[in-house]
Amino acid sequence: MSKTGYTARLTNLTAGGPCRRDLLTVRDSMALIPVTILTGFLGSGKTTLLQRVLSEAHGQKIAVIENEFGEENIDNEILVSDTQEQIIQMSNGCVCCTIREDLRGTLQLLAAKRRKGLLDFERVVIETTGLADPGPVAQTFFMDEEIAESYLLDSIVTLVDAKHAQQQLDERQEAQRQVGFADQIFISKADLVSEAEVEELIHRIKHMNPRAAIQTVHFGQVALNQVLDLRGFNLNARLDIDPDFLKGEEPGHDHAHEHEHEHGHHDHGHEACGHDHAHDESCHHPGHGHHHHHDDDVKSFVYRETRPLDPAKLEDFLGAIVQVYGPKLLRYKGVLNMKGTERKVIFQGVHQLMGSDLGPQWRADEERQSKMVFIGIDLPRDILLQGLAQCLA
Repeated sequence: MSKTGYTARLTNLTAGGPCRRDLLTVRDSMALIPVTILTGFLGSGKTTLLQRVLSEAHGQKIAVIENEFGEENIDNEILVSDTQEQIIQMSNGCVCCTIREDLRGTLQLLAAKRRKGLLDFERVVIETTGLADPGPVAQTFFMDEEIAESYLLDSIVTLVDAKHAQQQLDERQEAQRQVGFADQIFISKADLVSEAEVEELIHRIKHMNPRAAIQTVHFGQVALNQVLDLRGFNLNARLDIDPDFLKGEEPGHDHAHEHEHEHGHHDHGHEACGHDHAHDESCHHPGHGHHHHHDDDVKSFVYRETRPLDPAKLEDFLGAIVQVYGPKLLRYKGVLNMKGTERKVIFQGVHQLMGSDLGPQWRADEERQSKMVFIGIDLPRDILLQGLAQCLA
C-alpha cells in the first residue's frame, strides 16, 4: 500500500475554524460496522479469547475474519459445517470467513452480502496471524474510501503470552509493534510465571505503550465490554496515560516535571530520565526498583506543557514530523491547550494519517495542560522536544 498522499495535516485549529473530522473520528457511527483487530504473538491465546467471545450468550452477531496462515483456526465444533466456502455460518448466528485474497476484498464482500440481506452481522473481529504487523490492517480503514464508507475501526486488542513475552519482545519487532499499536492489552498464561515476572512484564509494556489498558486474563475469560466498543480510534478528550508507570524509576520527579519543564526547554540537562514530558524506555537508574533494562525499538514519549501552543506553528511542526517519521510512528494522540480557543483540541494519528477536532471547553477548575503521547520505533526524542518548544505561543 502506497503511503504517499495520505498525510492529513492539522488544519484551522483556531476557534471557529473547521477541523478535520475525516480520518480518525466517527462519521455516522450508527450506520457503520464497528471493527476490532485482535492481534498477539504465536501462542498468546487469541483463538481462545475469540472462541469465548463467539460462544458467549451476548446476543450479538459477529463476523470473524481469520487469516488462513494463523497457527490454529476457529474450532470447527462451533461451525455449522466444515465446508470449503469462504464464508461459514456459525451455530450461534455469527459468521466466519477466511482471507483468501486481501483484507480489502474480504471486507467488501462481507459488506455487499450484508447490504443484500444475505448475511446478518453487527460487527467484525479480525484475527491476525501471530507474525502480523497491525499497522497495515488498521490503515485499511482510513486509506480506502470504500471500506471507510462501511466500517469504523473501533480498537486494536493485543494478547501477550507472559511465559514467552520477554524473549519475543527481545527478538521480534512484530511483537513490539503489536504492543505499540494496542488500545487494550491482555496478558495470558500469567499462572505459568511468578508474580514478580508479571510485574516486570507490565512495567516493560507500559514504557512501550502507556496509553493502553493492561489486564491479566485466564483462558480468555474477559468481559465483552473490555474487548468490544473500546472507541480506541475515536477523537475524544480523554488521553489515558498510566499515572504510575514512571514510579520506581526516580522518586520525586513526578511532582517536579512541571517546574523543570517550564525553565528547562532549551537546556538539554532535562534529558535526564524521569520527567513526564520526556521519558522513554531508556530511562533506567540502577538501584531504583528491580526492573531490568530493555532497549526496545518501540518506545513511548510523553510530553506535557502548561503554556499554550501556537496553532500554526504546531500544524507546521507536526505535519513535518508525520511526513518524515510517519512510518515509524505507530500511534500518537494529544489533548492540547491552544492559543485562541477556549476548547480543548484533540488530535490522533496512525503512521502518516492524522485527524484533529475541537473538543469540550476547558472547565474553570481545570488546569489547562497540553498532554501528548507518541508511540513509535526509534522515536526522534530530541527533535520532538526541540520542535515542540518552538511551538509555544
